[in-house]
Formats: sequence, structure tokens, C-alpha cells
Amino acid sequence: MDAVEVNVVQRYAVSLPGPVGCHAPARVVIVHWTSGRADGCPVYANEEGDFRVTIDELGAAQLLEAADGAQAQCLHAVAMP
Repeated sequence: MDAVEVNVVQRYAVSLPGPVGCHAPARVVIVHWTSGRADGCPVYANEEGDFRVTIDELGAAQLLEAADGAQAQCLHAVAMP
């Protein structure tokens, strides 16, 4: 059996919008690949593990709520070297 090489992006920068109406710049959170999966997509988390997202092949990040894994708002993610 041949080994299959999987090119997984190891980390992303995820942009979080500022509060509505305050014109603040977006906050950026760096997330790293984990071995977890949700809805068929890999799960990424910040160093503390309290900010978790799934990221699809188009760079759309879906926020995962820690308590039940339910997905919430869609965020923009950019692959990091």
C-alpha cells in the first residue's frame, strides 16, 4: 500500500471583527491544526484551546462553541507559513 501524503495547513490567522459601530480594527487570532474534525473539516485552536474553529478549503472559518460543538458565525482565515 502506498503512503498518502496529506498537505494540511498547520496554522491560520483568523480575523475577528471589532464591535459594531466602533470602527475598530479587526482582532487576529492565530490557530493551529489539531487532530480533531467537525462536520468533515479539520479543527484548529489557539494556544489556550478556548478558541476553536473549523476551516474549509476556501478559508471560511466556522466558530465552534466549546460546550456542544455547535457552529456559529463565519470568519475569514488566511493560511500562515
